[in-house]
Amino acid sequence: MTDRPVAAIGVISGTSMDGIDVALVHTDGERATRTPHFRAYSYSSALRARLLDILKDPARAERDPLADLEADVTDAHADAVARMMDECGIARADVSVVGMHGQTVYHRPERRFTRQLADGARAAERLGIAVVTRFRHADVAAGGQGAPLAPLYHRALAADLELPLMVLNLGGVGNVTYLARDLTLAFDTGPASALLDDFVRRRRGLEYDADGKLSSSGTVDRGVLDRLMDNPYFDQRPPKSLDRNDFHARAKIVETLGDADGAATLAAFTVEATRASLRHVPIAPKRWLVTGGGRLNAAFMSGFAHAFGVPVEPVEAVGWNGDALEAELFGFLAVRSLRGLPLSLPTTTGVPEPMTGGVLSRAG
Repeated sequence: MTDRPVAAIGVISGTSMDGIDVALVHTDGERATRTPHFRAYSYSSALRARLLDILKDPARAERDPLADLEADVTDAHADAVARMMDECGIARADVSVVGMHGQTVYHRPERRFTRQLADGARAAERLGIAVVTRFRHADVAAGGQGAPLAPLYHRALAADLELPLMVLNLGGVGNVTYLARDLTLAFDTGPASALLDDFVRRRRGLEYDADGKLSSSGTVDRGVLDRLMDNPYFDQRPPKSLDRNDFHARAKIVETLGDADGAATLAAFTVEATRASLRHVPIAPKRWLVTGGGRLNAAFMSGFAHAFGVPVEPVEAVGWNGDALEAELFGFLAVRSLRGLPLSLPTTTGVPEPMTGGVLSRAG
């Protein structure tokens, strides 16, 4: 592959398992130009229910091939890519590669195991375009955390921004990228939206706390919050990463609270867990940029502003699209994979050395 910029599509479903994001980016794997071509599609209710069922026994993803589920997830992702291309008028011949992250269903790097449902060969045949999958596997196999993978893309996008800067991604789990002149550091912070999403689903039958309305209406139970924060993870030095469900057992103590107070306490837990990330950076950032669905939660954002005392803004403040960013990332990483460039660093995942990765499946 040449080092000239090419058109790459990234596609992912996050740990919230709510749907599929697809975006086009132009990149040579080192620099990136964002495009307006982004779409988000919901999973069918039946497929999402099957995925959520895995959460009842996530270790099943290690012992069960989940072949039928993986095939259906792959087809849903490939169909989402095809639909996005059709809607945006993008010809297949103009796209060099699709980076398909797939759906994470189990992540245990301490056991050198991670599982994302995505069959690259099946997707490449369906799309007629080369597909890169298995972005995390080489890193985890080498002893890295396999996450987060966004830091190199964040650095590419932030080339002209003032440093030090913190980029906070709020999906099911929170993660940060700390960017200083000579340092790119990244790690998972703790819960973001997963605990709150699951709580409001149980209590109110809602998919999530829209705009943080329920969280904002309640009162934080400081005693419960202190117990949630009494967790060695927050003092553990990075790199470090989490599975979506790592805090769920401990968070059962919130069930003693009412709906609004429970939601408020879980939102405050996300804020405090994120603030704990400052224990691990050399100089506090001058600015926080927030991406992921959690940036739309007013309880999160007001809590961050109070906790950090510096500007805390959605990434749209610098012209990024917080809905598209993670999908764009996997287009960017797919091109890096094709060029043999690292996807992760010792300071981002704890891998022993800069690590390439990804598995290429060619069309035809």
